Amino acid sequence: MRVGVLTGTGTYTLPGAGEGSLEKVITVHGDVPVTRLELGGVEILHISRHGEGHTRLSNHVAHRANILALQQLGVDAIAAVTVCGAVDPSVSLGSLIVFDDLHFLVNRLADGTVCTLYDEPGDPLRGHWIYERPFADGVRAALLAGAREAGVPARDGGCYGHVDGPRFNTRAEIRSLAAAGVTAVSQTAGPETVLAGEAEIPYGLLGYATDYANGVKEEATPVEELLRLIGASGELFNSVLAHALPWLAEAELRPPGVIYRFE
Repeated sequence: MRVGVLTGTGTYTLPGAGEGSLEKVITVHGDVPVTRLELGGVEILHISRHGEGHTRLSNHVAHRANILALQQLGVDAIAAVTVCGAVDPSVSLGSLIVFDDLHFLVNRLADGTVCTLYDEPGDPLRGHWIYERPFADGVRAALLAGAREAGVPARDGGCYGHVDGPRFNTRAEIRSLAAAGVTAVSQTAGPETVLAGEAEIPYGLLGYATDYANGVKEEATPVEELLRLIGASGELFNSVLAHALPWLAEAELRPPGVIYRFE
């Protein structure tokens, strides 16, 4: 069993990374540092989106290279984590969300190009990703089971809203997202979800609420509290992932939807 793990702000390494091996994977969209290690009897291929020291802001993350690297390495599934801002006021800070829907209307990468792996006309793999829900049921179930075993409350379902960084959002922007039913937002997982879908890799996303988005509460979340929760997120994510990985090994893993191709 080989699982790709994508981590973001606050989680730059995984337990056992010191015993892992770092390798560079070359893709058509750039080179990707990947740490190979074992957790719970599962082979893990870990990519830190932002890199040690948070070298890359959200607009610098090489999403296509990351997903292609994991595809080239033959992962069976991807488990991703993200800290996020709660748009739904009923979400408690410090709680987890296992998302089941996506709001990513622009479908573009940070440089303005369309978020897709299909760059060339006539590519025999080109196609439309057709689905009901964008996240894989088997990965979602494993993440929920991992949260239960770790003793951490996790909301089963919620709409992930992708927002462009690196700035945070205005009150008007958050109101529009709330009206669309978004549960929480962050700046990296929209492209990952789409690209993993096109690559036909089962993908699941676990969010950790570190603040209330702009205007959700009468009083803004203090920056100090936001930073405290970001600091706490790494240990929590690592605990949940350690419990979820054995469940992934037993899960029925299928990518959501189908790719409708023309050849």
